[in-house]
Amino acid sequence: MKEGITNILKKSGLSLTDSRRRILQLFLESNNALAHADIEKLSSDQFDRVTVYRTLQTFVEKGIIHTIPSADNAVRYALCQDECSAGHHHDEHVHFVCDVCGATFCLQHTAIPQVQLPNGFKLRQVDVLASGKCNQCA
Repeated sequence: MKEGITNILKKSGLSLTDSRRRILQLFLESNNALAHADIEKLSSDQFDRVTVYRTLQTFVEKGIIHTIPSADNAVRYALCQDECSAGHHHDEHVHFVCDVCGATFCLQHTAIPQVQLPNGFKLRQVDVLASGKCNQCA
């Protein structure tokens, strides 16, 4: 997403609130995924917990960010690529979690292998989470 904050929000049909602008700015400035707590900390308590939660949910629904599950059941969020849209995420890539610093990264060019399901099964989502040391901690 190389568009500006205002363009991203307008394209998604969202009003330009301070919380949406600031939270989207945090994602654009970050090289890794962010948890709800990270956003609260980075926004210097400008927004209450519910505002942050609702903004994140809206961004997920509009295809601006996607969720990344983790082993510790904490959801992290990362910026979607341009091909995502409202209700249609196309972020089918591997996510990497650093065992040392805990940072989570999208590996955009590492595709998830195709999963063959038995007859009668219907696939909704596949999550592949790799772990190790990131380039800063290695």
